[in-house]
Amino acid sequence: MPYEPNDRLLQHFEANGVDLTQQVEAQLQLIAPNSPNIPLYRDMILTALRMAQDDRSRWNAKITLQAIRELDHAFRVLEQFKGRRKVTVFGSARTPVESPLYALAREVGAALARSDLMVITGGGGGIMAAAHEGAGLEHSLGFNITLPFEQHANPTIDGTENLLSFHFFFTRKLFFVKEADALVLCPGGFGTLDEALEVLTLIQTGKSPLVPVVLLDAPGGGFWQGALDFIRSQLEANRYVLPTDLKLMRLVYSAEAAVDEINQFYANFHSTRWLKREFVIRMNHPLSERALAQVQKEFASLRLSGDFQQLAYTGEEHDEPQFSHLTRLVFNFNGRDQGRLRELVDYINLPENWAQAQGKTQQRVAPEPA
Repeated sequence: MPYEPNDRLLQHFEANGVDLTQQVEAQLQLIAPNSPNIPLYRDMILTALRMAQDDRSRWNAKITLQAIRELDHAFRVLEQFKGRRKVTVFGSARTPVESPLYALAREVGAALARSDLMVITGGGGGIMAAAHEGAGLEHSLGFNITLPFEQHANPTIDGTENLLSFHFFFTRKLFFVKEADALVLCPGGFGTLDEALEVLTLIQTGKSPLVPVVLLDAPGGGFWQGALDFIRSQLEANRYVLPTDLKLMRLVYSAEAAVDEINQFYANFHSTRWLKREFVIRMNHPLSERALAQVQKEFASLRLSGDFQQLAYTGEEHDEPQFSHLTRLVFNFNGRDQGRLRELVDYINLPENWAQAQGKTQQRVAPEPA
């Protein structure tokens, strides 16, 4: 969606007899001429100036500055890895090397690397060290947290450009999710459970894009099965969550099954975005006419109005032209039932539902409306 200027921010300075908008925008034009993001940068600067004008708390100013610096540094470092699929692996920093879970995490890291997927962890020991050990430096990223104890970078990424250190948990968590095309959750403590529930909450509420969430345990392990039993008996039974919300995660017991789950998720599905009021699913292959008709019938509850439309790219998504070759499945999504949306993704990923699977060589899709 296009950015809408913060009118209240502008009105604040006008009401106080200060009009800084033109001055700030003029300086931005010198630094980043013709950038489509100038309205965003302008409002960032005006927000900082409003804080300076209020000048209420040094602590508030220090928190804001530290967060902005961390965000800027992370954006710069991660730019070099842009375009590569990444998987965030969570798990306990205290898992011993001799544990079967350590060996399993190492296998996951190696399997993800073989699929050309980068492995993101918190950069510490235990499960994190094992996953990076398996993946190797070329396929590893570490988002470490500065703590007075326990958390030190593991040998695979220590001292390399693939390691970022964060002061705040909230900025670190942002990048765990923002950069992840999938998440693998191994057994762990409070931190792992916090990360698992936060990720599921973000996806469930639509605040984070739909990605595969894989719960991984050793064969015979009961960590995640016990958690799922609690969710079903307490959360689902009391209607605190929808039954379809459990579709957002999958429990597996091997590295191969974890990576297969991720690869299958992207067999045809590519990505999603909101475009004005329409929800767009990008696909590598168009759906067959039969499959599209079935989508209209079986997934009608996902729509607020209208039909599912399979459309070709016409340039409206001008900010991401690199995806112009992808077919779009467009509909007026209710924005709520993410578990049912996951079921739709599973359906479009089945090869028998692709047009090519029925011998069609050309995309039979309607042009996107102007």
